[in-house]
Amino acid sequence: MGSTEEINLIQLLLARLERVSVDSYWAHRASGIRGGLLRALEELEKGKFTGQTNTNELVSSAFTILTKAAREKR
Repeated sequence: MGSTEEINLIQLLLARLERVSVDSYWAHRASGIRGGLLRALEELEKGKFTGQTNTNELVSSAFTILTKAAREKR
């Protein structure tokens, strides 16, 4: 994934994670993943290499949390 694409994806995930209801079971996990993604985004924007595996894991976790939070909301 190119860094511009990666930055855009992280920004999208951050916006979505921010919208997870505080009443949701997943809110605390979403907060932790947001913190990791914010750090990764900061490093990417500075042009520093982030651990690609860690970034991939954060992105994957974000998608998982968003999916489960959406199912919970139904």
